Amino acid sequence: MIVCLISIFLTYSYTYAIVGEYSGIVKTEAYYYGSRADIIYKVQYNLKKWGYFKGEIDGIYGYQTYTAVKSFQSKNGLKADGIIGDRTLAALGLATKAVSSSSSNNTNNQNVDLLARLINGEARGEPYEGQVAVGAVVLNRVRNPEFPSTVAGVIYQPGAFTAIVDGQINAKIEPNSIKAARDALNGWDPSGGAIYYYNPAKTTNKWIWSRPLIKIIGKHRFCR
Repeated sequence: MIVCLISIFLTYSYTYAIVGEYSGIVKTEAYYYGSRADIIYKVQYNLKKWGYFKGEIDGIYGYQTYTAVKSFQSKNGLKADGIIGDRTLAALGLATKAVSSSSSNNTNNQNVDLLARLINGEARGEPYEGQVAVGAVVLNRVRNPEFPSTVAGVIYQPGAFTAIVDGQINAKIEPNSIKAARDALNGWDPSGGAIYYYNPAKTTNKWIWSRPLIKIIGKHRFCR
């Protein structure tokens, strides 16, 4: 009997050690009704693109987002509970990688990816300096109290960037876009502090022409 108890104790201790060793490495996060997070902007964007969501992309997991998530889950063979977990994120094309880094590092990686996609969609074919400048404009807005305070919030602000409207943010990403995003996040600002930019050959917005010009890089004019 004593031998049996010792055996059980040793088995339990070994199992606990294994679980304890790895439990802190793989962390999953789920998002519920009422959540506010950068990933919610991306969820709303994809749901809107596919016709499930009709509301405003605001990064807040409200009722319209909840019903859209449940509808999406139901149509894609997932448990329709309205909880945005790993399987739902994967079905939305937003699969997350399990990493052992801190949450701040994970946020930084998400910012690089999203900013690179925005640069890719807005400034492919532009001089490299101009690509970094587009990224810098996003970051200048993040620091400006008149705009949302996160990279995702600025990028997905309704009507802010053509690449969101026409879907170019999903275009095949080029290596330079990733490098430009990192340079912008590391503090390089070729725009000179601009919070707006436009291509005069394409814009139909008369208001943007009234903004004070800072500099011209490639086809883009950067302004205050």
